[in-house]
Amino acid sequence: MTMIPLKRQALTAMLALAASLAGCAGMGQLSADVSSYGDWPGARQRGSYAFERLPSQQSRADQQQLLEDAASAALAQAGFQPSPAGAEPDLVVQLGARISRADRSPWDDPLWWRGGFGTWRGSGWRSPYWTGPYWGGASLRMDSPRYEREVALLLRDRASGKPLYEARASTEGYQRGGTAALKPLFEAAMKDFPAIGPNPRSVTVPL
Repeated sequence: MTMIPLKRQALTAMLALAASLAGCAGMGQLSADVSSYGDWPGARQRGSYAFERLPSQQSRADQQQLLEDAASAALAQAGFQPSPAGAEPDLVVQLGARISRADRSPWDDPLWWRGGFGTWRGSGWRSPYWTGPYWGGASLRMDSPRYEREVALLLRDRASGKPLYEARASTEGYQRGGTAALKPLFEAAMKDFPAIGPNPRSVTVPL
């Protein structure tokens, strides 16, 4: 059987995609860019918390509940406990998250349709041959979309309403991940609590 060789650009893209997906699954961990801000009082105990929903979040109660479930483990690991029903919490926690898809346009690369360096005959006085860029017909190109994921937490004192701690974590990859991808992101955001900075910094958590 005759094998048709792939163009170098297409083969490189395929190998990079395979390595990225295999690495995420095989290593069993997630690396995220984390930024944290605030001034948590050193003598203050972690205490209890309750989630606070903005009006727009109240209109999407089912989706917000999934977000709160994803953040609960991260808050527990940081030493916080959910407030019992009917009791006043020590803190209120606001959450935010987004997953956005970034599609790369082939026109972002001026050589997207097959380009490189080649040799052709010229009429220059230095040499009958000259090496330079050439362009040919269309070739196979694989540009998979990338997904950017980000979560944010804001912890406020319930009595005074003062913001005490804010943390954000973001990452990107070839897989969307959905709500399941947000849980380790919340854990990365709260991993260094109550420390802040340097911002941003790389934080790794197990999956």
